[in-house]
Amino acid sequence: MATPRRRRHDPLPPVETAWMPVHPPSTIDLHAHTTRSDGVVPPADLVRQAFDVGVRQFSLTDHDTLAGYRDVVAAGAIPAGMRLLPGIEINAIVTRDLGLWEGELHVLGFGMDPDDEAFEAVLADQRDRRARRFERTVARLRELDLPIDAQLDGIDRSDGQALGRPTVARALVRAGHAESVEDAFRRYLSWGSPAYIPRDGLGPTEAIAAIRAAGGLPALAHFSQAADRIFLLQELVDEGLGGLEVYYRTFDAATVESVGETARRLRLVRTGGSDYHGDFGTYAESFARLYVPPEVAADVEAAVGVGSRRDL
Repeated sequence: MATPRRRRHDPLPPVETAWMPVHPPSTIDLHAHTTRSDGVVPPADLVRQAFDVGVRQFSLTDHDTLAGYRDVVAAGAIPAGMRLLPGIEINAIVTRDLGLWEGELHVLGFGMDPDDEAFEAVLADQRDRRARRFERTVARLRELDLPIDAQLDGIDRSDGQALGRPTVARALVRAGHAESVEDAFRRYLSWGSPAYIPRDGLGPTEAIAAIRAAGGLPALAHFSQAADRIFLLQELVDEGLGGLEVYYRTFDAATVESVGETARRLRLVRTGGSDYHGDFGTYAESFARLYVPPEVAADVEAAVGVGSRRDL
């Protein structure tokens, strides 16, 4: 059975599981989100949950913030035997009309120096833009007679947070305006819907450059159409793109093969992740749908220079 066609990447469960290949247990997850952006599990708790199901190379890739990684390091909460890579996800805006959903490419970064002040300044600006979009979305919902202010009471809006539409979607569900996160996106928050507010921020080449300047590996996330967009990817490779997310929780075997062949052709480091947010089950349930071959860990670590930096 083919993978259900998806219009966006947000944390929605696969409609069916029959297409999933049988695979041995995996030990790698390089794409997950915490309460520091649009996930529902605190950073240290998510790290522990990942370790408990066998993950030994992990990355918290919150949107526009390394705060979750810093939280875990400061708390001494990295389990012995786990390699926790500094990670990030930047929703980069594509200004050319390339037929991309919502005009975005999502750029992951791994192994950046968490003390790099210039990189933190870039992320802080991204978070400011994200916060303005968040508040504009909430205001638009009020105009639509869909207020969620009461449901957002207690939401952390401090610096270091990177709130996004999933937080709004959950509030819409709690307010009784939507049946599920997926329903909230479909009816109100996705491109073309009444409460959709365009994103503002970095483009792909700028995101790649910022990650590279901080010593990281930039990789394109969940780009299932990679094989059909070779020329676009080549442009990004020329700008410094170094990796491609080949193994993704909802990719079927054919997609993994196609994206993997594209990574090989363009000499990109293969990465893989669950993109866990927490709306549709436990981390263990989400991770069970993911397989990342063990050799990916060594390739990623070589690309980010693990062992040469004290903070990794």
